[in-house]
Amino acid sequence: MKILSIETACEHGSVALMYGGELLVRRIQGAANHSEAILRDLRELLAEAGMGVAQLDAIAFGAGPGAFTGLRLACGVAQGIALGADLGIAVVGSLQAVALQIDAPRVFVATDARMGEVYHAAFERDADGMPALVGAVHCSAPLALELPAGDWFAAGSAFKLWPEELQVRHVGCLTGCQPDALPRAEEVARLAAAAVTRGLLVPPERAAPLYVRDKVAMTTAERLARGGRA
Repeated sequence: MKILSIETACEHGSVALMYGGELLVRRIQGAANHSEAILRDLRELLAEAGMGVAQLDAIAFGAGPGAFTGLRLACGVAQGIALGADLGIAVVGSLQAVALQIDAPRVFVATDARMGEVYHAAFERDADGMPALVGAVHCSAPLALELPAGDWFAAGSAFKLWPEELQVRHVGCLTGCQPDALPRAEEVARLAAAAVTRGLLVPPERAAPLYVRDKVAMTTAERLARGGRA
């Protein structure tokens, strides 16, 4: 399986190339560097593997939820490459990519959504060992977040930013917590490989980010109400 993957849903971006049992990865630190580095790093990965895009089985990108600019960038680059090479695209949930990092049967992922909110979703391992979404992806304030019944392993940046509201409050439901887990291109590639096997690729024109919410900033009145500056 040969898959080129992109993940720029958060500040710490990455790209990866899966081929012949190998996985090459490049990290991109800082959201401001994503647009400048992403095409260069993708070219370097292909050159290191001695491959061209025509040899790929699919292009994949982390669809979010996450930073709107990062999601649009990843989607646009994936679409451009896929259109030029006549390839299908694997649209991978970024929270699912976090869940795949955790060796546990049930994982609850919550990441920073800014504006005092978190993106969150629950996952259970399927028969192939892949994290399958249970329910839907949501966005809410940390105190409004409720875990499903049962025991869950927690993962994601929200548990680091709001330890009292999330880790301590739900301590009886959590079997462990990995607050430093972030979406990465290597897990996007692994999930994309499963999508190829299951025939779940989409044509480039149908690929789209998963925004979850359509609000990107608070108004001046909302910032002042929360104790911020105008």
